[in-house]
Amino acid sequence: MTQDQVIQDQTDSSALDGDAGFAARSFLRSGGLTSDQVRRRPVIGIATSWSELNPCNLPTRPMAEAVKRGVAAAGGIALEFPTISLAESLVHPTTMLLRNLMAMDVEEMISASPIDAVVLLGGCDKTVAAQLMGALSADKPALSLTTGPRPAGRWRGGELTIDDSWRIADERRSGLLDDRAWREVEGCISPGPGVCNVMGTAVTLAMIAEILGFAPPGSSLLPAGSPQRLASAEQAGARAVELARDPVLPSRLVTREALTDAWRLVCATGGSTNAVIHLQALAGRAGVRLSTRHLREASRTTPTLGQARPNGPHTLADLHDEGGVPAVVRELGPLLHLDRPTADGSNWREVAAGTAPGPGRALRPAADPVHPHGAIAVLHGSLAPRSAVIKRSAASPRLLRHTGPALVFDGLADLRARIDDPDLPVTADTVLVLRGAGPIGGPGMAEVGGLPIPAKLYRAGVRDMVRVSDARMSGTAAGTVVLHVTPEAAVGGPLALVRDGDPIRLDVPAGTLDLLVDPDTLDRRARDTPPATAPRPARGYRRLYADHVGQADEGCDFDFLHATPEETP
Repeated sequence: MTQDQVIQDQTDSSALDGDAGFAARSFLRSGGLTSDQVRRRPVIGIATSWSELNPCNLPTRPMAEAVKRGVAAAGGIALEFPTISLAESLVHPTTMLLRNLMAMDVEEMISASPIDAVVLLGGCDKTVAAQLMGALSADKPALSLTTGPRPAGRWRGGELTIDDSWRIADERRSGLLDDRAWREVEGCISPGPGVCNVMGTAVTLAMIAEILGFAPPGSSLLPAGSPQRLASAEQAGARAVELARDPVLPSRLVTREALTDAWRLVCATGGSTNAVIHLQALAGRAGVRLSTRHLREASRTTPTLGQARPNGPHTLADLHDEGGVPAVVRELGPLLHLDRPTADGSNWREVAAGTAPGPGRALRPAADPVHPHGAIAVLHGSLAPRSAVIKRSAASPRLLRHTGPALVFDGLADLRARIDDPDLPVTADTVLVLRGAGPIGGPGMAEVGGLPIPAKLYRAGVRDMVRVSDARMSGTAAGTVVLHVTPEAAVGGPLALVRDGDPIRLDVPAGTLDLLVDPDTLDRRARDTPPATAPRPARGYRRLYADHVGQADEGCDFDFLHATPEETP
């Protein structure tokens, strides 16, 4: 039953007693609902991505029960329904390959179901991105609730968070960690369900949902399974009933101003580089132009304030204690559009005004930033004509300006086969290049852009190098890593023309990434070596993906899912 039908029923008591609604009412009543419930109450859908193949999303089950309590108390009916679920660590080759499939699933289930509003329950990063994308395209009132970060682990007397896994893996590859220690740490680093417990992509997407107006203010950093998170879910259920009666549509929330504010939030806190792609996808769904030049300028004019891992020594709990997203909004106030609505019906100006300043550890004040520019820099240049990105806050300052010879790996199999070869021709000044790992070449643009340090260099004490690829990188990772080089090699981007020994110049302060090879040589290479494109899939979703996926600067969404001018509000 839709809200329009509820309104109609209030003026015409027979409106919902005709043949058209009979089957829907009878099927709903078979589940125990009453005649009055199926006729006169707002229906709130709960889209859940709970799955035993997705530990990040396991806490959604008790959250769904809390949402139902809130919906019932506010006079609505809550009906839970599943969608597919994407766990980054358990899906091959990458969840990014399936993000658009999940977004289509979410969109069609919201659109086709007789619901007045929806509460989205998710956790792992592509899950949240797909839910927001699908809800925006369906354009029914929607709230987003994520499971929250899991607790930190402990091992041999010290605390472990998920970003430690990269260091531990390097130590293992380099022979510095024995079999016993490897098995021990495997059982300690993720001690419970919930999302990654640092400023990774899942937490970044939760914060984006909050600042866009889909999640209650202050909710994104609440710990997984905590009483506070369940209370927030119950309150969201009640709010969903209010939205069913007085709708605020996603198309009103996802504007150019809101997306720019979300991008500034990411840049201020040192969020995941993956956020760039998901924000571009939302922009395409909303019919909003969000150019990489615009993002570059917004980053340049946004200070880095966050020092939560992997950007600094502090934890997400510290950032939450210092005010979370509302505190970031308070510090960035003059740069943001504070009259935009929040998910609880207020606006960001009111929320920021009611947020007290913290001690300035995990979140530095704008008057004393970590860095005057944003944590993520957008690059352009001869090697990245359309764009690339780097997480400045997680890079080595000495490498932000660097020129070195390229060492090229053609795809992930080549990288794995040679990276630890003791005869690999590599020094600490080498620029490691991975290509053939983008949206088409991957396929799916897996999180393999954070190339490992070659074992022989790691044993010699090298802990960071400049790395360049058309792939993505986990938001939990760190290093001087240039990602999302666009166009990717598989569609003929300049990355396909790089040869071993070619000098590559990275200049993050200048915002450039250049291949220092003369144009005539590159033209000759382009004529002699056509792009090494992957075979076109014969059937199914992968065929659809290969035919329609966009590049990173287009959000890697399908071209036919972008809003047309006629559809744009």
